Amino acid sequence: MSRIAKHLLPDSAKANALGHLEIGGCDLIAVAEKYGTPTFVYDEAHLRARCQEAVRAFGTHRVVYATKAFLCGAMARLAHEEGLLLDVATGGELFVALNAGVPGSGCVLHGNNKSTEELKMALDAGVHHIVVDNFDELDRLDALHASGAKGAKRVRIQLRITPGVAVYTHEFVSTGQDDSKFGFNLRNGDAQRAVDRVRSSSSVEFVGIHCHIGSNVFAAENFAQAAQIMVDFANQLEVEELTLGGGLGVAYIEAEHAPTITQWAQSLAVATAKLIKPTKVFVEPGRAIVASAAVTLYRIGSVKHLPGIRTYVAVDGGMSDNPRPVLYDSGYEAFLPARAAADRTEHARVVGKHCESGDVLINDAMLPSSYAVGDVLATPVTGAYGHSMGSNYNKVTRPPVVFVRDGVARVVVRRETFSDLVNLDVADSV
Repeated sequence: MSRIAKHLLPDSAKANALGHLEIGGCDLIAVAEKYGTPTFVYDEAHLRARCQEAVRAFGTHRVVYATKAFLCGAMARLAHEEGLLLDVATGGELFVALNAGVPGSGCVLHGNNKSTEELKMALDAGVHHIVVDNFDELDRLDALHASGAKGAKRVRIQLRITPGVAVYTHEFVSTGQDDSKFGFNLRNGDAQRAVDRVRSSSSVEFVGIHCHIGSNVFAAENFAQAAQIMVDFANQLEVEELTLGGGLGVAYIEAEHAPTITQWAQSLAVATAKLIKPTKVFVEPGRAIVASAAVTLYRIGSVKHLPGIRTYVAVDGGMSDNPRPVLYDSGYEAFLPARAAADRTEHARVVGKHCESGDVLINDAMLPSSYAVGDVLATPVTGAYGHSMGSNYNKVTRPPVVFVRDGVARVVVRRETFSDLVNLDVADSV
């Protein structure tokens, strides 16, 4: 197999005079030496370019960045600066956004089980709108309004609708089918019942409807199908706003190719052109903004050859920094940043350091020949759902996040320390 495919790498990736891969003008080997491994390295210009592409396609404050994909203070500020709203699904995500200086009006609260405390937090912050998922949530909003609590004004809401569209993706991230924990079902009448209720409510201001069909969806026809269903319902209701959420996919392996954000917009435009009134259309990309902006740097700690079986290459991270292969059987590629142009001819299973046989990052990776213990190994397209889904399993400390741009590397999330692992412990009392 040839060198790592360019479409899997951040926009600024190129080989330098030493033959090393650099991103944002920063040599990845130098980054690994300075900040250690594992480390998430993000191309800041790539992040901003994807945000700008989305805004060009849909408009300022019409793109709602799904923070679950990747969130820290620096990312929250970046998305806000580029004219995106932030989709937050928990009180924690909202707190991070507010702490980063993003105003409440720049956030949208989502989630299928919002607590009363989270709803009140959103009301106090003055969020742009709340995407309501179920009747119990409407009960909570009614109760907050009746209590006269601070911020308990008529809040703007969209209703999340389950359009009955099944998509080709992993079942754990498919959300638009009838059998889903999310949203008001359109087919069984729950959606219309929810609309009837909120239109007569003094607690909420009903402004629109929302759908989300799943994550890492490649097929444009799936988005078009869901969009047409939602446009028909929006026309029936004559709503002000329509959010066509979810889940534009990205390529993780060389053989995959996904639609661009611009192509995604074009596929939705066919349906949204049929809106009978000037309805504001919103979208919710997450993975498509951040996934291919980052690579993860590891260091090889052991190489185990089992003749006639396989070779195991163990790195100093694993399922604690990238759980997607374990959760979804997700495929990834690997390469050696010190030999960016090298052909990858050797088969190996890249595994992590955790006490699980299933701690496999890449089942059948292709690597250049003559790799060795101590080499830096990189996996691309790790900007989404690595850092955000990370854990401390085996008390492994979480990696840092480094943004690179114009030859400058800066830490935006520091590496955890062993001390961090015990900071929440409470001393035994007698």
